[in-house]
Amino acid sequence: MTFLRLEGLTKRFDATLAVDGLSLSIERGEMLALLGPSGSGKTTTLRLLAGFEVPDQGRVLVEGEDVTRVDPVGRRFGMVFQHYALFPHLDVGENVAFGLESLGVSGEQLERRVARALTLVDLAGYERRRIGQLSGGQQQRIALARALAPEPRVLLLDEPLSNLDPSLRERTRREIRELIRRVGITTVLVTHEQDEAFDLGDRVAVLRGGRLEQVGTPEDLYASPANEFVAEFVGRSSGIEVVVLGSGEHGVRVRVEDVEWDLTEVNPARPGPALMVVRPEALRLMPPAPGAVTGTVTERRFTGAASLFTVVTEGGVSIEVTGPPRSVRAGEKVSIMPSRRAGGGIHLFPRAGE
Repeated sequence: MTFLRLEGLTKRFDATLAVDGLSLSIERGEMLALLGPSGSGKTTTLRLLAGFEVPDQGRVLVEGEDVTRVDPVGRRFGMVFQHYALFPHLDVGENVAFGLESLGVSGEQLERRVARALTLVDLAGYERRRIGQLSGGQQQRIALARALAPEPRVLLLDEPLSNLDPSLRERTRREIRELIRRVGITTVLVTHEQDEAFDLGDRVAVLRGGRLEQVGTPEDLYASPANEFVAEFVGRSSGIEVVVLGSGEHGVRVRVEDVEWDLTEVNPARPGPALMVVRPEALRLMPPAPGAVTGTVTERRFTGAASLFTVVTEGGVSIEVTGPPRSVRAGEKVSIMPSRRAGGGIHLFPRAGE
């Protein structure tokens, strides 16, 4: 039996449809990341799960139990808010104890469970520290300890790393991943950061306008996007208008500007106008050559082992290409071709109505 299930959740706020018939299944111990742009319905979905909002339609089930109308406390879900919601007038121990006390836990049992929760997040002995004495990363872990102390069935994380600086964010992300896997708790994470979703989520659900566009592993979303939105939203890519000519000698033949390319390991597409979404690593730079798509390098961004080059073609299309760090310089003329190892990095989407 699926551990946590959302069935046809719909929620309106006046004229705004925030969540539109959303259905998802989450297995026990799995971490699912809800990813999408602002206004995609991520946070509303999390609030529906937590019980802070009631859906207009649909159900939330935990191990087959319908908890749609159950209040937040009765659901036994733990939640870490975006801004942590720690009480600055209480010390660390009192903050962690807050949820336990509301459940009637007291005395020595309360002290033991607070100590256990702090040990879980590697902050043993911090009971008497003041919240203002803690770093941002430590405050985030205290919020996690408070959410985990009542031993919830499900953990909900609302943009848990958004308040941390980039260097601390990456380290804290690793700590969260290790902690949740050690605890083995079913977790739903809301984020607008793809790196965060890909690093933490066993699977990622991509939302847009309150609807589910695709759910799958990070590898699935990157290599096999279900539609144009997912292809362009997940990872880096360039969108190029092409014409699909049909099957070529080595795959699908397309016309790119005034040049024809044979694409291998690409999804089948009927002849006609299409959008070709290309990952930077699926293309390669060459010296200018007749019969090739040519353009000018306008920007180079060093990323370590490689650089990301922006090339504006003679047709005015801006394309990102990965290449050796110093292979070309800004202002140089180049040609662009599909990489010999472009598999999974080029996707064709026929134009609607064509």
